Amino acid sequence: MSEIIIKAGGFIFEAKFENNAPNTVSAFRDVMPFSGKLIHVRWSGEAVWIPLGDKSFGVDYENHTTYPSLGQVLLYPGGISETEILISYGSVNFASKMGQLAGNHFMTFTSGIENLKSLGNATLWQGSQDIEIR
Repeated sequence: MSEIIIKAGGFIFEAKFENNAPNTVSAFRDVMPFSGKLIHVRWSGEAVWIPLGDKSFGVDYENHTTYPSLGQVLLYPGGISETEILISYGSVNFASKMGQLAGNHFMTFTSGIENLKSLGNATLWQGSQDIEIR
């Protein structure tokens, strides 16, 4: 397992890659270090997301879920909605205005999890937050 450092909204987290999503992990490693903007989800519940438009990671579904748990990170590879990364900080039912979605669970937070809800609330009430993944 690889150690990953995530800086977002003034918090520092650690995460690990998931073995059950090797193609997604490989594709994401190719874009690291990664930086972007977190915004709050519109339909899914307690999560933040990074919209990636039509960016292609060249992966299909693997280790995918619609109901990520606290601290799980999904990559939605695109299709009926835009490509995105979703980070769960609570109860999530992954969806878009086009309907139900499933994303590849490729990363999981391993430390700082107690700050995810604060990050989510800051994103909801204060607006977008910078994120850097190394």
